[in-house]
Amino acid sequence: MRHAFPIARPGQIIGLLGGSFDPAHAGHVHITCEALKRFGLGQVWWLVSPGNPLKANGPAALEHRMEHARRVMRHPRVKVTDIEAELGTRYTAQTLAALLPLYPGVRFVWLMGADNLAQLHKWQDWRWIMDTVPVGVLARPGDRISARLSKAARLYAAHRISAQNSQMLGTAEAPAWCFVNVPMSSQSSSAIRASGLWGHANEK
Repeated sequence: MRHAFPIARPGQIIGLLGGSFDPAHAGHVHITCEALKRFGLGQVWWLVSPGNPLKANGPAALEHRMEHARRVMRHPRVKVTDIEAELGTRYTAQTLAALLPLYPGVRFVWLMGADNLAQLHKWQDWRWIMDTVPVGVLARPGDRISARLSKAARLYAAHRISAQNSQMLGTAEAPAWCFVNVPMSSQSSSAIRASGLWGHANEK
């Protein structure tokens, strides 16, 4: 199992962007490239999940989503992975708990959109996540206010790194998080699915 995972060396700073990517689109590419620049990351790994525990309906087949994601995300410092399927995990905390021992000395940063920060308190073991790895938050249209007023933002207000110092996030000791406003794409996976341009009918 281990040989299928990306290679990383101690001291590297790697952002982890999880999600169903159902489908991956230009908005995912945009926030990934912004995260590389704003948070001083050496790489970003997309963790294409087997399924989202917070969503009632399952996504398209993992193989189909992975293939599409690799077509959409073409960057030498970004790797599209099925790490969660390999580890047999579905929740972020489980994934991190299994992944960290495999990469001693590697500094991971969990990446999320502002919409996820707004509901982070609903995630399994969410406080353990905040206490274990730095978290980089990228603003999405319409989610900035709710994210800043969220339970997680309030409880961890003292550990917030300013956007002006966002490059420090990767080397900061958890708990540490940073919220940055970036020009955002309004494209969404749900809108693409609703348009009929993507769906289970497209699976191979």
